[in-house]
Amino acid sequence: MQIRSVAIFAKMHDPRCQSVADDLIIWLEAKGCLPLVESQLASHIGFDRGVSPDTICEQAELVVVLGGDGTLISVARLMSGRDVPILGVNLGSLGFLTETTVEEMYPRLEKCLEGNPRVSERMMLEVTVNRGGQVIEKTHVLNDVVINKGALARIVDLETKVNRFFLTTFKADGLIVSTPTGSTGYSLSAGGPIIHPLMSCIVITPICPHTLTNRPIVVTDESVVSVTIAASFDEKVYLTLDGQVGFELREGDSVEVRKALNTTALVMSKTRDYFEVLRTKLKWGER
Repeated sequence: MQIRSVAIFAKMHDPRCQSVADDLIIWLEAKGCLPLVESQLASHIGFDRGVSPDTICEQAELVVVLGGDGTLISVARLMSGRDVPILGVNLGSLGFLTETTVEEMYPRLEKCLEGNPRVSERMMLEVTVNRGGQVIEKTHVLNDVVINKGALARIVDLETKVNRFFLTTFKADGLIVSTPTGSTGYSLSAGGPIIHPLMSCIVITPICPHTLTNRPIVVTDESVVSVTIAASFDEKVYLTLDGQVGFELREGDSVEVRKALNTTALVMSKTRDYFEVLRTKLKWGER
């Protein structure tokens, strides 16, 4: 099936954004496609037919993200529940998720519009926050869930269970629960393992644990990870989703993380493999 409706999102403060978006709109219209330009981007570039994110979720058959990994992650959360491929075009250096360059964009789009793009199905996490027996938040993330203390706070006590079995109470600056895709993000910086993105598992990584033998743990994708704020010593504790949105947690709040039913379909390169991206991003082999 040929693709006719293509959504466009972009990192608007990137200096290349306007020219690349303008050229892309012209190219799509010449191909007989309907460009669905996100409303804020449309206003930024002077395009008078911007549409709301809700309309994009309803109508888009393909999504093009112009920017970096952070921009793509936010779009992945928005499109969660829709089986729509996302093509990430990096306006700067190579990204883990936005691995297509501007120069490669149009040949890649040609293949996508034929209706048979090569995609990588990425696992997502479903996050539920419980307070006083009530669900106060439920959402999906592509990268990670982070529970951490305020900048000047003492360590927090995070009672952690896996499938209702007690794991430990982490006394730490915080805890990261990530997908394989998110394993090369904050989790990696905190000493977590690199997990191939096509694997299906959950990574639990403590942030600066008080006990040095507390190490990152990889559990199966059937696991339910539950983290309760056991003690915060009246200091602020925050929940952050994909490093972009979040809110303050209270003592006694419980954060439950499990594999989501939905996945994110990323359009992948046919010439560049994951290990090449890994070597380039992490600068392996360079002196």
